[in-house]
Amino acid sequence: MIYLELLWAFIQIGLFSIGGGYAAMPLIQHQAIDVHGWLTMQSFADIMTISQMTPGPIAINAATFVGIQTAGIPGALVATFGCVLPSSIIVLSLAFIYYRFKGLKAMDSILKGLRPAVVAMIASAALSLIAMAFWPEGMEGSTDWLNAAIFILALLILRIWKPNPIIVMAAAGCIGIAASFLV
Repeated sequence: MIYLELLWAFIQIGLFSIGGGYAAMPLIQHQAIDVHGWLTMQSFADIMTISQMTPGPIAINAATFVGIQTAGIPGALVATFGCVLPSSIIVLSLAFIYYRFKGLKAMDSILKGLRPAVVAMIASAALSLIAMAFWPEGMEGSTDWLNAAIFILALLILRIWKPNPIIVMAAAGCIGIAASFLV
């Protein structure tokens, strides 16, 4: 039964996550935490972090890790398949339609209309992660000033000097690890 639940949950995620992996994160969060209770918010944040660090698309990595946490290796295979199946069908269908009707203005209008929704979904995922990092006990809890300072410092370094983001992420992680031993 868990395999059918995983398959259906990730088919829904794959079907409605237009805009890439970051746009899928609020949908994965909703299914894995709110609807099914497979994960806690902390374990979801860990999965998001690992999904970003692991090579490959973030939504597929997240689906795989949620599946492993929920039902082991078979769960990972089912969740990954469920996440990929709708987009594969949609992309093949859209490619056919696009090549057939690529000269129509309606096609451009449809694509332009999807952009704001994608930006909103990515912003939603980012705000959820920031809120969880700055307020681990919830918005009414105390602020984690160390996480806020690391975030602001990393953001400033990225904007001013534009170094490789991987180096900044590694440095931020090292600072966080070192601070956990000092506190």
